[in-house]
Amino acid sequence: MYEYMKGRLSFVSPSYLAVEVGGIGYQLFVANPFRFSSKFNEEILIYVHQAVREDAITLYGFADLDEKQLFLKLISVSGIGPKSALAILASDDHGGLVNAIETDDAGYLTKFPGVGKKTAQQIVLDLKGKLGELSTTVAATEKMEASPVVSATKHMEEALEALKALGYSAKELKRIEPKLKLVEATSTDEYLRTALKLLMKK
Repeated sequence: MYEYMKGRLSFVSPSYLAVEVGGIGYQLFVANPFRFSSKFNEEILIYVHQAVREDAITLYGFADLDEKQLFLKLISVSGIGPKSALAILASDDHGGLVNAIETDDAGYLTKFPGVGKKTAQQIVLDLKGKLGELSTTVAATEKMEASPVVSATKHMEEALEALKALGYSAKELKRIEPKLKLVEATSTDEYLRTALKLLMKK
């Protein structure tokens, strides 16, 4: 079982990263790939969880150990798979997530894709009182540096693709797109973070 890997960040897509270690490129699915963009072509350390199924072996990546531990707690809940867990982590408001679980705020949890009322209640039931060992904030994550080559429209399109990969519906994205167009952001990461905040306000 992998704990973490250190290697060159060789590729960033809306749903995953590729990290080259010893000449081998590992595909890592992460909550927000664009947070790592400023480290493109540089060496990074990323925490890893390996999931083995009959039809696939998948690697999931995390910015720090707290994020990995929170992911493991989430996928231990019946009804929460890795994709739903990544969508929850992508909001970057992990303190808000822990608080919602501790205060029985199922309404907050149902704002995430793939989380209905029943699943939200299950999250509270399974995890309430069990997250005290985790920090309520995640260590500062890397932001994509502004690029004069990539247009704002391109950044926004990449952010929307990342949201689709996380499971948000076309209807949800259409609802926030007009507001997103008014945002003055300089990176895909900024657009993605803003979009997630807008989605959480529904």
